[in-house]
Amino acid sequence: MNTDASARQSSVRYEADERPPLLLTIGLGLQIALLTVGGVVLTVAIVSRAGGASESFLTWGVFAAAAISGTTTIIQAIRVGRIGAGYVLMMGTSGSFIAVCIGALAQGGPALMATLIIISSLFQFLLSARLSLLRRILTPAVSGTVIMLISVTVMPIAFNMLNRVPEGMPSSSAAVTAVATVLVTLGIALKARSSLRLWAPVIGVAAGSIVGGYFGLYDAGRVAAASWLGLPDGSWPGIDISFGPAFWALLPAFMFVTLVGAVETIGDSVAIQRVSWRRPRAVDYRAVQGAVAADGLGNLLSGLMGTVPNTTYSSSIAVTELTGVASRMVGVVVGAAFVLVAFIPKFLAVVLAIPDPVAGGFLIVLLSMLFVIGMKLVLQDGIDYRKGLVVGVGFWIGVGFQNDAIFPALVSDFAGGLLRNGMTAGGLAAILMTLFLEITSPRRHRMESDFDLAALPKIRAFLEGFASRQGWDKGAADRLMAASEETLLALIPREDENSQPRRLLLVAHREGDSAVLELVAATGEGNLQDRIELLGDERAVETPEELEVSLRLLRHYASSVHHQQYHDTDIITLQVDVSPPPLRSPRAQ
Repeated sequence: MNTDASARQSSVRYEADERPPLLLTIGLGLQIALLTVGGVVLTVAIVSRAGGASESFLTWGVFAAAAISGTTTIIQAIRVGRIGAGYVLMMGTSGSFIAVCIGALAQGGPALMATLIIISSLFQFLLSARLSLLRRILTPAVSGTVIMLISVTVMPIAFNMLNRVPEGMPSSSAAVTAVATVLVTLGIALKARSSLRLWAPVIGVAAGSIVGGYFGLYDAGRVAAASWLGLPDGSWPGIDISFGPAFWALLPAFMFVTLVGAVETIGDSVAIQRVSWRRPRAVDYRAVQGAVAADGLGNLLSGLMGTVPNTTYSSSIAVTELTGVASRMVGVVVGAAFVLVAFIPKFLAVVLAIPDPVAGGFLIVLLSMLFVIGMKLVLQDGIDYRKGLVVGVGFWIGVGFQNDAIFPALVSDFAGGLLRNGMTAGGLAAILMTLFLEITSPRRHRMESDFDLAALPKIRAFLEGFASRQGWDKGAADRLMAASEETLLALIPREDENSQPRRLLLVAHREGDSAVLELVAATGEGNLQDRIELLGDERAVETPEELEVSLRLLRHYASSVHHQQYHDTDIITLQVDVSPPPLRSPRAQ
């Protein structure tokens, strides 16, 4: 990849660690909050009314959901310890939990729902801590498929919103209002100068609301009737610790939906990194772990407060790409606005009064961008026929279940209609196919040693044995050894005399005429993949001469290098083509 060309083509105006002007930060954060808070409230209302909960619970649930969404959005942006991604990832109530939460409310009330959410949130913390163990299952192909299916799942809702008008209003008013929203938003996003492009969302929604107001679609009476400040009339619903039959019957469904939500969060946290930097970077999986942990924290707080669980909102990525502003400070403003909404009914009324055709039109633009982002995520590591089948079959299974086209009579009652959600059904299919590929893949050979140059003879013996079993000659073994040696030389920290002894796991397997080597260790060093990409770039941070030699040699020996950094674990995957004439490392013994 030509990083200079990529940098020139980037539309990012402010990177994640940059600070835009204060007015721009506040303005953009508020407009994102305005456009998102309606979804936070709507999910709670759907669950409450469908589950037969009281109006008191609805009032409390909306208050708690807004406050928790704001708090966790801020944590996602600033990262507290190992919790949070460090990127603009809006948090809000999760549509994936609608079916199971309705079932919990119907069978045991808000207290049972709260207990199930608390227990399932602990599973999410476990996923975050052990995410590296699932790296071969929760792949970019799976995450990208789930993100594409988010558009498939939500787009019908957006289409339905285009036609919603108060009784007695002509249907043409909805069409004109929606078209005005889409045209203004697209016109600014496609042709306006970059500074004006930042305001495309709010200008588009404002234009649509003005047109809707002309037709009488904007509910100004709701805004006028709302109070400026206030606390909810409802009260905390408590938790149910009886762990009766209803709890055990619903727990598997809650755990599964939590897993699906985690896959969505993984996809979002990978995708937001792709649109937050001018120069392409390797995915930082420590940020992904932080995002999943923050998601778990949000669900834990939701359970303790007795409201619907939350998740990352994928619209964060589309808005970031649309505006070109990825600064973490925008996430802080969005979170603060959510918290304020919980205590300012007037502000909430302004958002809820936006006509449905306006919200639907804008949502269509965002979901279209989100679909393309999912495609890019699928393609980021290349795609072969196996990945193509996983993505294609998983995607169309999701589309089929979402539209009740696949065995509707059998699926409608299964687990409370869980598989009628396209993201859940398609994501599960992609996970199962990836798991099948992993189980049936060729046997992997592995060895353990100290993470030290003294282990090189043991590594050489292991790789020579591996090459011999594949029928490769000594030249192939030399090439594998050279790639491994240069990787170790690039990774072992300098001035490391006082560090604790560490272990290295080396895993090797064959893919066609190539060998795939996986080195697993805790290095504490910078990302090797990024360093190789920046070789020869005058603007890159100066690299010690010996390290640069190792990186250049590694780039020569390996056809691809991927470095996944997790907390306490680094995984470097090398693909080495053994067919070229072998070249020995200058350092080879």
